[in-house]
Amino acid sequence: MSATARSEDAPAAGEVAGRLRDAGFVRFVGAATGDALAASGVLARALADHDRLFQVSLATLPVDAERSTEADLTVAVGRTDPTADCSLSGGAEPASETAFAVARELGTEPDPALALAGVLADGRAAGSSVADAVADAGIDRRLGVAVPTTDLVDGLAHSTLVHGPFSGDTGAVADALATLGFDATDDGVDASELDEQGRRRVASLVSLAVAGDDACPARGGDAVERILRPYAGGPFETVGGYADVLDAVAREEPGTGVALALGHDVRAAALDAWRSHAQRAHDAVADATTGRYDGLFVARAETEDAPVGTMARLVHAYRSPEPVTLAVTDGAAVAVADERELGPIVTSAAESVDGTAATTRTGGRVRFDVETGAFITAFREAV
Repeated sequence: MSATARSEDAPAAGEVAGRLRDAGFVRFVGAATGDALAASGVLARALADHDRLFQVSLATLPVDAERSTEADLTVAVGRTDPTADCSLSGGAEPASETAFAVARELGTEPDPALALAGVLADGRAAGSSVADAVADAGIDRRLGVAVPTTDLVDGLAHSTLVHGPFSGDTGAVADALATLGFDATDDGVDASELDEQGRRRVASLVSLAVAGDDACPARGGDAVERILRPYAGGPFETVGGYADVLDAVAREEPGTGVALALGHDVRAAALDAWRSHAQRAHDAVADATTGRYDGLFVARAETEDAPVGTMARLVHAYRSPEPVTLAVTDGAAVAVADERELGPIVTSAAESVDGTAATTRTGGRVRFDVETGAFITAFREAV
């Protein structure tokens, strides 16, 4: 297979739709992110509407993607892949935004909640086409917090949109909500029963707890906005909560994630995966051994199974005082940055230790076989 000749940062929806229309069997190979998962779901559902065959798989690195099945067209989603026929890289705009336009070019009406969830999972605002479809579907913003569950105790303890003093600890969330007069001792706090004032008070509580934490850098005040004023709609309590679940399940249980993105009833399994992923991520952030260098903050996980992708994002947003953050565990690392292009840095560090690297818009991932300290040194030199 050959890579497309044109730049894939913002592939034309009509061109991608034409290639999908001509293919009898399409394989979508997505990055293990919420945006890539949602985009793959949008495209796969569009093909299903036309009775076209497809296969969807997710992988943390392109080399891990399942390629044993022959396909007329292979589409990389959420990153570029030189072995794919074309890529929705998620660079110039979220992959979900591009997928939404492609699905419309194919003559289908994609699910606006799924597309919006993908955009939100990528940490960006929806463009006009998705935003207009969301408004037409009656999916409106409201006061409160973006969690996937009705129970605020469960939702806030396991949200990976924020990391604060209560994260990963249902007891701490219950105690915090009790200060607002909510009784969370039995069945939690039902968000659907709160009035506008109650939702506003919960949002203020979360904002102050997160941004007011002495360990939180200035960027945390902006990052916490992701959990505030959620869109109400979709298969979960909020679209932002849907985005959180998609991102977690893409990393934790890709098979369940694909089923969710395709519209199957796997809500309970997806929420279980989200809780497990969130608990390990928050524990990893809280227990990490950290080091600060010139322009770089390193967080070293204490457990081998730490979800370093989510850990890196949380550490960068809510703990790192430096513009580049590296989360690392035995054999794996993920880097994120404010504005800096990390591709050359990640690639250089990986090559220096004979590792394997891949980058997306928001960061880079490396797999390596050397001692963790040796990779940290290599990454520091590359930075």
